[in-house]
Amino acid sequence: MSQLGLYSCSSATPSPAQWVGRRSWARLLAGLLLLALLGTAAPLQAQVQPGAGGLAPGLVSQVQEMIQAAARIGMPAQARVLVEIGQLDPRLKLAPCRQVQPYLPNGQQMWGRARVGLRCMDGQARWNVSLPVTVKVFARALVATDPLPHGTVLTQDLLSAAEIDIAAERGTVFTEVDSLLGRILNQPIAAGEAVRSSDLKMRQWFAAGDTVMVLASGPGFAVASEGQALSAGLEGQNVKIRFENGRIATGRAVGDRRVELLL
Repeated sequence: MSQLGLYSCSSATPSPAQWVGRRSWARLLAGLLLLALLGTAAPLQAQVQPGAGGLAPGLVSQVQEMIQAAARIGMPAQARVLVEIGQLDPRLKLAPCRQVQPYLPNGQQMWGRARVGLRCMDGQARWNVSLPVTVKVFARALVATDPLPHGTVLTQDLLSAAEIDIAAERGTVFTEVDSLLGRILNQPIAAGEAVRSSDLKMRQWFAAGDTVMVLASGPGFAVASEGQALSAGLEGQNVKIRFENGRIATGRAVGDRRVELLL
């Protein structure tokens, strides 16, 4: 006699005890079927659970994809972007929400420590909160081969290339050695640390009284004219220029005796 499940599959007439077993098994199957039907009719699982500060996996993936796309704008194709999602403030008491819309706050760069907005679009109550995130961007940049003290004049043998998190600190990193040769450090740098624009002493492109070339450009036009610098032109700093007609304008020192007019 073979056995299947909870009762015998023999062709013999079942005993009362066997009928009871069959009825129990039938009730169990009916119950499981009812649960399955109820499960399919149940509302979607909330994307944010009340009070827990947790996010549904689908929402986490959506946030990561959005940040990845924003962080890659202007980045080299070979750069690697790693997004770490933080936790909502556990003190928040959020109503359950079936549809949460993530968005990027206006003007915020998706580098380093940042925040992403989350707003409830379908729930018992509308709410809008911010989610902390950390965005790491790994790319090759020039780093110090050895510890470099303040005042070091950079040479090629003091620099090497390495993959680093270029979003970890403020300041532009460099990929071309020629752009750093002869530059002077205004603060010490540890071995393996990237050389950033904020680590460099500002160059003086011209002195007060020097004649400079003033460049102005916009959609469909570019104009160049000479003027006299009214102060020293430090790299990236604003400086006032007087033209021959006596007009005074403000520009930014961008190169050797070169000023970019601020329109």
